[in-house]
Order: sequence, then C-alpha cells, then structure tokens
Amino acid sequence: MATTIRVDSGLKNECGQVFNGLGMTRGKFITFEGPEGSGKSTHIRLLRAFLEARGVEVAVTREPGGTPLGEAVRNLLQHDQSEAPVARAEVLLFLACRAQHVERLIRPALDAGTWVLCDRFDDSTMAYQGYARGFDLETLSGVNGFAVDGLRPDLTVLLDVSPGTSRARLAARGAAPDRIEREQDAFHVRVRDGFLALARREPGRFAVVNTEREQGAVERDVRAAVMDKLGIRN
Repeated sequence: MATTIRVDSGLKNECGQVFNGLGMTRGKFITFEGPEGSGKSTHIRLLRAFLEARGVEVAVTREPGGTPLGEAVRNLLQHDQSEAPVARAEVLLFLACRAQHVERLIRPALDAGTWVLCDRFDDSTMAYQGYARGFDLETLSGVNGFAVDGLRPDLTVLLDVSPGTSRARLAARGAAPDRIEREQDAFHVRVRDGFLALARREPGRFAVVNTEREQGAVERDVRAAVMDKLGIRN
C-alpha cells in the first residue's frame, strides 16, 4: 500500500523528501559502502523492496558503473588483463565514471523524485585509494568534490565485516576474484579501517551496521537506520 503523503510547512512530505523549485519532491540518495563481501548487493535489494512497498520510487545503481561509459570502465578496472592501470590512473578512471554517473543518472533521478540506492560512491575512493593505497586524503577529497559537483549522500550505510570473514565469503562464491579482491590482506585491513575512520568523522551521515550476524538482524538494522535518519514512518 502506498504511503499517505502529508505536507508539513510546505517543505517536506512524510518520507522527509524536500520539494524542489518545480514543486516536485526531491528523492533521497542512499549509498552503501563496505569491504569486499560485506553484503551490499543483498541489502540494497532488501531495502529496495521495503521502500517500494511504501510507495517510494527507487532506482538502484553501482560504482563504477551506472552508465554505458561507467560499465565499460568497470570492466577495464576489474577484469581487463591487457594492462593494469597505475595508481593515479586508477583514481582518475573512478572519478571520470563518477562524474558521468552523477550527471547522467543520479542527479536527474533525484530531481524527478526517485530515491537512488547506490552500491559504492565517493567514500570508496577515500577508503581504497586514500587509506589503502596511500594517496593524500585532502587531495582526493578535492578532486572528488569536482567529480560529484556538490552532490552528497543523504545517508551512507556502512556494512562492516572483518577481513577474515570477507575473505571466507569471497571464497565461498566460487567466482574468480577481480583485481581489487586479489589485493593482499593488509590492503583490505586498511580499507576497512578507512571506512570506519570516515564514519567516525561524519556520524550524522553514516550508519554502521555489523554484517557478521544473521541476515534478518542486519536487514532490520538497515531499515531502522533509514527510518531514523530519513524520517520514514511505519
């Protein structure tokens, strides 16, 4: 059943959506972050169903990817065996995908009132290329700001998992690991530490959810975070 919308002071509806200059409600932008094997795809799917059952229009996307250009670069970054990008080129490829993604998909969807659930966004660049690869965080933040053109997530769900559990989950999939998944354990430890450091810096935007538990418990915590931070009512 669709949620009944009540306008409060002419600014927000019951789901906390803000009206844009055309009188339409702006969608919410929710990003999912976490180490490899943290369960992002599963919990994006579950949250999408939860929101759509309440009458919310939802678009799901991913990084790198989301556009034809982004998907082509995703394949290049993760699976192409002809030549691995040097570290600086890797950063720039991710940022080029993000700029295209924001301009062509994410911002138009939000402006049309659609909620966007994104599997990775700019926090992954900070965690993987900053904390794990060692690029200067201030420099990365600056060039990423250029790529996103002022767009920030309304909520970031950080699905936390230990490196040992992450490695076991990847092995259980049985699929060949991509270039990032093949990195040494120390790299993935730095990635996780980076994500947690980012969450400590912006507790108002992040919801950290431990995924080393039964799936239903994780799903309930994700829903609770969305309801609490974005104002959805049962």
